[in-house]
Amino acid sequence: MTPPPNSTFENPPRTGIVGLGNIGQYHADRLLDLGVDLVGGMDVVADARERFGRRYGVETYESHAPLYDTVDAVIITTPNRYHEEYTVEALEAGIHVLVEKPLAHSLESAARMLEAAHESDAICMVGFNNRFRNTVRIVRNRIERGDLGEVKHIEANYVRRRGVPGRGSWFTRRSVAGGGALIDLGVHAIDLALYLLEYPDITEINGVTRTEFGIREDYAYLEMWGEDQGPDGFDVDDSASAFVRCGGDRTISLEVAWATNRPANHQFVVRGTEAAATFDLLEGDLAIHSASTTGINHLEDTTVQASQNDTHTDEQRAFFEAIDAGTGLEDSVDQAYAVQQVVDGIYRSSEHGGCVVVPEDD
Repeated sequence: MTPPPNSTFENPPRTGIVGLGNIGQYHADRLLDLGVDLVGGMDVVADARERFGRRYGVETYESHAPLYDTVDAVIITTPNRYHEEYTVEALEAGIHVLVEKPLAHSLESAARMLEAAHESDAICMVGFNNRFRNTVRIVRNRIERGDLGEVKHIEANYVRRRGVPGRGSWFTRRSVAGGGALIDLGVHAIDLALYLLEYPDITEINGVTRTEFGIREDYAYLEMWGEDQGPDGFDVDDSASAFVRCGGDRTISLEVAWATNRPANHQFVVRGTEAAATFDLLEGDLAIHSASTTGINHLEDTTVQASQNDTHTDEQRAFFEAIDAGTGLEDSVDQAYAVQQVVDGIYRSSEHGGCVVVPEDD
């Protein structure tokens, strides 16, 4: 097969997209930028198929079966509940998969996907795109070279002031999404914290989820997007607070919200024994905080400038480079399953009103 003229890969796989809404089109645009061979798409909604086919000039299908007959790789961007079905069948057919976060809508579904990934020779990657932010890459490099010493605690915030999705959309229905702000935004913060801690064993979780805004009719939903069906279309959490204890006395404090009565906050604080790093996940601002005995004892705060990058493009590049090289993506699904365990643990802790252990006691 001759690669497209702008391709960065020697043998770009024939790639399809499952789920042709906004995020599916977002991925499609980046496939074209990378010179990957986009050959088709699938969606159960006719209007979505028609728009996608017209925009990208490819075949679209109501069922995934005919699409899977034509592709080497798929990007899955459906609502969470359907990740398992499309991912497992692709892996069983030897098709490489990039599936959007979270891994699944429930821990049980995630476990079946993990098993399928282990049994397949195809590559499976979960779309935690924030790992690819230049700021995060710099912090990870500083940790690996020992600048921060031993990292012991991470404060992880992903807080919107007003950002509730349209009530009645799949985001606000537990049966489809599996949860609310925690499973939508929280998985990003949890993954990044565990990633920077190098994914230690998780031992204990104490968390509370809250539903305080989405169930109200008389509130200022300044940033709601999508059609609003009112409080009856909202049965998920709109915020969560949690404390996660890991092996080696490493800890994570988590604050996540779609809506709060406080300023938005996307700051991460990475505390080490020799220095700390603080960065804004969305803005990219990064500072290193340390102390020195050179001259006289003093504190040092160093600002680090990092260019902004398109994280989804870099995520896709890593996926297709792994396919090209045949090297796989070590621990991607295992780590996504660990994130799902934390999410499940926070929901269990909130329900039971106290700490829970991970994995759950039989």
